[in-house]
Amino acid sequence: MHVLLVADGRSPITRRWIAGLRALQHEVTVVSTFPCTPVQDVRETFLLPVAFSKMAGGQAGGKNVTANTGRWRKVAGKVWMPLLALRYRLGPLSLLFYARRFRSLVNAVQPDIVHALRIPFEGMLASYTPAGIPMLVSIWGNDFTLHANGSRLMRAFTQRTLRRADGLLADAQRDIRLAKSWGFPAQRPMLVVPGGGGIDLREIHNLNVVQEEPGLYTCPEGVPLVINPRGLRPGYVRNDTFFQAIPLILERKPDVHFICPAMENQPEALYWVERLRIQKSVHLLPTLPQPRLWSLFSRCELSVSISEHDGTPNSLLEAMACGCFPVAGDLDSLREWITPGANGLLVEASRPESLAAAVILALEDPALRTRAAELNLELISSRAEISLVRAQIETFYRRFFKGNPAEEEVAAGGKSRAFGEE
Repeated sequence: MHVLLVADGRSPITRRWIAGLRALQHEVTVVSTFPCTPVQDVRETFLLPVAFSKMAGGQAGGKNVTANTGRWRKVAGKVWMPLLALRYRLGPLSLLFYARRFRSLVNAVQPDIVHALRIPFEGMLASYTPAGIPMLVSIWGNDFTLHANGSRLMRAFTQRTLRRADGLLADAQRDIRLAKSWGFPAQRPMLVVPGGGGIDLREIHNLNVVQEEPGLYTCPEGVPLVINPRGLRPGYVRNDTFFQAIPLILERKPDVHFICPAMENQPEALYWVERLRIQKSVHLLPTLPQPRLWSLFSRCELSVSISEHDGTPNSLLEAMACGCFPVAGDLDSLREWITPGANGLLVEASRPESLAAAVILALEDPALRTRAAELNLELISSRAEISLVRAQIETFYRRFFKGNPAEEEVAAGGKSRAFGEE
């Protein structure tokens, strides 16, 4: 089967999804909405930078393609929220410019399936898939609760995407319910699986502790470690709550250290560290390769991710798989994985004192953390293990490859270029 993925080519989630499709022996072509290095193991990578993506910041990881892009992202990082509001208003209009190019690309590539890995703006672009070619869309946890309400046009294009989609994938049952309320026909196929394509427990558990490279970062030994793995995600991850909780935690547990990947030299993180005078206890690290992040999860007592909009973060599942006790925002989607007091703790996202109390409680109760680690490993094994998830994805894809998705219920290096360029 030949799958055309419409996705952010920089994203680790995109790369993992491609690896999963290749493991299932499918051929993959990528349409990236962000400038990226050529994607490995695909037939070809095309660039369609919708919604002014060349100017947008991001936490997707990967290297910037050009120096100009890097300069734009530094500027964007300082004025992210105003730019996001402007992107909500003008970004959908850019789709009208790229629609014809996208349709021409699909007609030239002739995939068996088009699959967009989120609604804004990849699914919105994929909604222009020519009739007769199945179009699937994955939902991220903030597609409906945050982005869809960003403007009148965002709402309209979200609804258009759901009307066009032949099938829907989500990482939380909550988002399936929301999709129906936004207009996705209830009789069309739906699948709930982790957005990253599953957790490779064998790879994680066979991983030896990765040695730190001299000069890259140094984490203290023999002290409690708390990791915040999400980086800076304005608009839905409450890092202000995280940082403001740290002095409250240190009053009770002065030996705790806080590990913050993807926050090195980030102005927002530096502001909070300096304002709260917590430099000695906070380690702002660069974006880390996946094995290093898993290694840190295995070494840390707690993983903290406080968000107001989320589905099922892959970092949450990875932390659970590594035995790291999760503390997260109290959201319906996260209650699908965490039972407070049993295998994690959930707190109100706007209250640093609640977060501090939860962290202190978990640090002072090793029996709770041990029980949670056992429960979480069982949970990941039964619901998110990679071979199980890939089998579900294969079955789901085959529904559309056969031609009629509504008949039953669903329980190598490539080139890179901008399409239309010579």
